[in-house]
Amino acid sequence: MNNFSATGRVGRDAELRDAGNSKVLGFALAVDSGFGNNKQTLWFDCSLWGERGASLSQYIVKGQELAVTGEIGMAEKSGKMYLKLRVGDVTLIGGKPDASKQKPAPKPAPKAAPPADSDEDPIPF
Repeated sequence: MNNFSATGRVGRDAELRDAGNSKVLGFALAVDSGFGNNKQTLWFDCSLWGERGASLSQYIVKGQELAVTGEIGMAEKSGKMYLKLRVGDVTLIGGKPDASKQKPAPKPAPKAAPPADSDEDPIPF
């Protein structure tokens, strides 16, 4: 059974292509392991087939954090080996790191002050 799960950041904006009777969404995913001087990054060439890929194409952009599961494989191109992932499921985890393009959160409305001319004493408990 070939089942792979990873969490990483999108390395380039997703590209939606026609593949005959279906559509395929292609994107690169960077998965880090280790930290400091021992940090390594693995790059995966991901493909998400069908309508799900078409509907998610606008949300999978460079810098977006994703969790993916799917079938892992390898391909050779120009004498180099590449890791490929045929994505079966994708979860959008976080927003893009560039927060300048996002709308600011609305400020909560101020609470109404109690009436100042009240004849009643406040309840002490």
